[in-house]
Amino acid sequence: MKIFFLLFVGLCMLGLNSQSQIRKNYCAVKPGTSEVELIRIAANITPSEPQLRWQQLEMTAFFHFGINTFTDREWGEGTEDPKLFNPTQLDARQWIKACKDAGFKQVIITAKHHDGFCLWPTKYTEHSVKNSPWKDGKGDVVKQVADACHEAGIGFGVYLSPWDRNNPSYGDSPKYNEIFLNELTELLTNYGKVDEVWFDGACGEGPNGKKQVYDWPGYYQLIRKLAPEALIAIVGPDIRWVGTESGYGRQSEWSVVPLGEADEKKIAETSQSNVIIAPTLDYQNQDLGSRMKIKDAKGLIWYPAETDVSIRPGWFYHTSQDEEVKKPEKLLDIYFSSVGYNSVLLLNIPPDRRGLLHDNDVKAMKGLRSLLDTMYALNFASNAKLKSDGKNVQGITDHQLTTYWITKGDKESGTIEITLPHQQTVDVLCLQENITLGQRIEKFRLEYKDGEQWKEAGKGTTVGYKRLVRFNPVTSSAFRLIIEASRLNPTISELGIYKLPLQNPK
Repeated sequence: MKIFFLLFVGLCMLGLNSQSQIRKNYCAVKPGTSEVELIRIAANITPSEPQLRWQQLEMTAFFHFGINTFTDREWGEGTEDPKLFNPTQLDARQWIKACKDAGFKQVIITAKHHDGFCLWPTKYTEHSVKNSPWKDGKGDVVKQVADACHEAGIGFGVYLSPWDRNNPSYGDSPKYNEIFLNELTELLTNYGKVDEVWFDGACGEGPNGKKQVYDWPGYYQLIRKLAPEALIAIVGPDIRWVGTESGYGRQSEWSVVPLGEADEKKIAETSQSNVIIAPTLDYQNQDLGSRMKIKDAKGLIWYPAETDVSIRPGWFYHTSQDEEVKKPEKLLDIYFSSVGYNSVLLLNIPPDRRGLLHDNDVKAMKGLRSLLDTMYALNFASNAKLKSDGKNVQGITDHQLTTYWITKGDKESGTIEITLPHQQTVDVLCLQENITLGQRIEKFRLEYKDGEQWKEAGKGTTVGYKRLVRFNPVTSSAFRLIIEASRLNPTISELGIYKLPLQNPK
């Protein structure tokens, strides 16, 4: 089944319909629509309020934790003894503090992975923490994480695997779907506000030899009813998978894509691989939303990308990988290629067998935060003289998304000149569009003045919520941003010119 139908169901539950027009996150496209009208529609597709909140998070954290943590495996078989689960020092507040200190604004806990072991004392299986020695069977990992998130003021999300290798009803589709809905109900009603529900498409055969048929529309309907502000990723209508678990997104990442671009089978085959593989840039498709890609669309949807990666080679904790934690410089490179490519970074930090984040992981996160704080500490454009052929150019350095520069009339290109008080050596450009009006920019470049000549420093295609461009260091006091192509009037909400705290973060 194509996700076209699933997305349509999700959109209807959001209160949208085929008559949606300007400033909605979905719009049907009538047969025979002209190219001019199609581009007008695409330029005015915008995120829903929950999608906007999610995009502004920039970095979220994943906690892969469960029975696999204690069996030293990535995928469990569902036959593990619950007595193996015993994190005697578990402290979810330590997890959340480390993440918040590093700038993460939301976390997701693997409440149940494919092995079927539940991190909360569910009523619907015996394969859970209630039959473990941890806290004499009275513990609840989900509650501890949820409480710590709510206390710290950061978002809380749950991963619930539809595939369950332990449940004897799996494969009896109606019966198992009812159990899964009951598990979802517990998670969405017993732990306060839930901000994101994360599904992958992994699917297998049950004990009866039949492959489970998931009731995706029913799952979505329940979430919309019980947690209406929660976003549904990755097999879902709100957030899509970027297509790789390397942490590297697309250089041209459109949040507006044709409805039906994702395919449930492909997601099931390629997400959450059960083997540790080397990072790859061989995604399913490098172009999801260009003019050529949307020209035959039956509908357009705001469907932003999430880029996931683990801080370690594996997703669950393994002692053998303690010295293989990604260095801050590598995490910075991933940040540029995820957050800086109009995506949200989902970084997995797996708690260890004590129930704590390992010191090496915490140190790496702190190192990333230090590099980002150093870079962002000084925006050379903030004290510059700004001049443009558009309107409200002063709005591009005030840290407000909805105060923005825009071209005059119906111009689809424009220039912003930035004159610094003194020459500076810089190597990073940061751009943000006002996506509450839509994603529009298709091509841009940054130039610097060298004597009497203008020379190119960096360039790019899409911008979206945030685009970061690294270039070879240049020294100048005069720069200009040239928007070369756009869908209707381009906007710039924020512009920053920075210096990296290191020469080569790769």
